[in-house]
Amino acid sequence: MLHNKTVPKAKGDFLLGNLSQIIANPFKALCSWHQSDGDLVSFRLATRHFYLFSHPKLIEQALIKQSDVFNKIYNPDKPTGLALVLGEGLVTSKGDIWQRQRRLMQPVFQRSNIVTLLPQIVIAGNNMLDRWQRLGEGAEINVSKEMMQLTLEVITQTMFSTSVLDKVEQISPALDALLKYATKTIINPFTAPLFIPTSANKKFKRSLDIIDDVIYDIIEQRRSSSSLHNDLLDMLLQARDEKTGERMTNKQIRDEVITIFSAGHETTSNLLSWTLYLLARHPDVLAKLRQELDSVLQGKTPSLEDIQELHYTKAILNESMRFRPPVGLMLRKINRDTVVDGYPLKAGRLAIFSIYNIHHHPEFWEQPEQFDPDRFLTPENRRFSFMPFGTGERVCIGNHFALIESQLLLTMIVQRYDLELLNTDEIEIEMAVSLRPKGGVPVRLKRR
Repeated sequence: MLHNKTVPKAKGDFLLGNLSQIIANPFKALCSWHQSDGDLVSFRLATRHFYLFSHPKLIEQALIKQSDVFNKIYNPDKPTGLALVLGEGLVTSKGDIWQRQRRLMQPVFQRSNIVTLLPQIVIAGNNMLDRWQRLGEGAEINVSKEMMQLTLEVITQTMFSTSVLDKVEQISPALDALLKYATKTIINPFTAPLFIPTSANKKFKRSLDIIDDVIYDIIEQRRSSSSLHNDLLDMLLQARDEKTGERMTNKQIRDEVITIFSAGHETTSNLLSWTLYLLARHPDVLAKLRQELDSVLQGKTPSLEDIQELHYTKAILNESMRFRPPVGLMLRKINRDTVVDGYPLKAGRLAIFSIYNIHHHPEFWEQPEQFDPDRFLTPENRRFSFMPFGTGERVCIGNHFALIESQLLLTMIVQRYDLELLNTDEIEIEMAVSLRPKGGVPVRLKRR
């Protein structure tokens, strides 16, 4: 194959490249470069060089066929991005450490174990709905905040057998600050090192202290407890290194707990928020959903068997993840010069794989800007064109758990409430690692 293709370059400034566009709105910049320059685009943020991938074929060639070339960027000596928050947890680690931790944690997310967690999800959902009822008819809430609290309760109860709802007013803004700072360190090469006491750095450290206090408190309480819970935290505490027989340090456990703690609720919270928002904007889809729920459930809370019969419900969630993927991109570092689809790519540069762009690619999706769950009612091979949980060996470990959790909670909410949008304008997308509804989703509650 001839390697004489030239990667198109996004237009930018001579000195700083595309930095001003990215800082102004990173999500819009990545979308516009795909539309104007194609499926593979290079751009520069001052001294940092990136490639933007927006086609399933390129995903397969890079992340599957050359997974040894496109690596996670974790560097324990100089962490950046999510590694600043998650340390060497499952999302950020690589190599032997990642493989060992993945093997250790996999049983928790097997289907047989997920079934045993359903009652805890139902309890968390009912507690929220009961609280909504106490607010009274016509109460105004922010769905994004409610879903964040709900999914945070689910993940801490199911994985760590505890609750942090009493600390949620501290946890929520702290997590928000951490994710925004992590994004900033990737897109802005002029971000001051953490040892410099800028206001942003001090806010990051305060926020990290808040979350670390919560995480280490969960770990210490469990270490001092004599009872077994058979949850993820127990597995981490009892795990031993296959070679040395040593147990994990508190720091290692902390990194895994904070990874599941944050990633495990952030993405599901966004999925439910976007889905409820889209249903409120598409009453025809909501009516069809309620018809299915009434027919299959007849007012009861769904069991796992019921969930498997809710085909349109699952189609709605799939279309929501296509239309507004909770995680909009994946990031890798190219560790040696390589070629993808005839394009020569340079070692040391960063590769951004845009899940959002692929999910809206007109070559693979008819009327991609239209919210249409019916497209998921017919079986099609969507490998690499639909990947809300990533792809390859690094696919999200909790994907099945997140889907079952989302189906269960969505049905419970839709059965009991109508959500009337307080603002009919289309909500903007905000990118802070995940893709969130900017400003949340303010609604008025109407009891069915």
